[in-house]
Amino acid sequence: MIYSFEKLTAYQSSRNLVKLVYGFVRNFPHEEKYVLGDQLRRSIISVPSNIAEQSGRTSVKEKVHFLDIAYGSLMEAYCQLDIAKDLGYLSETDMQSIKKSVNETSLLIYNLRRSLIPSLKY
Repeated sequence: MIYSFEKLTAYQSSRNLVKLVYGFVRNFPHEEKYVLGDQLRRSIISVPSNIAEQSGRTSVKEKVHFLDIAYGSLMEAYCQLDIAKDLGYLSETDMQSIKKSVNETSLLIYNLRRSLIPSLKY
């Protein structure tokens, strides 16, 4: 059985981003794995989780709400990754790789949201 959200490119992209971020968090210093690392894992996992949750909702308003939460969590995670770079836990090359994935996932969430309300303007 395949659930409808599993077919969504936004969901697939966000899952790939989770794997990428988890790989980087493994290399954080020990003291940060349980502070910044935990917060980062929570925010990045929220992205595919909320994309999946929106698919179980029946109203467009609820679907859009959960996509907004997914987008907000994506921005929160990006901020935390930027801080990790500032602290020297990520290289500029790492950050460029992450930024590319964040941009892709962001655009996919935007397009999914827009497909629900074609006249929607950001």
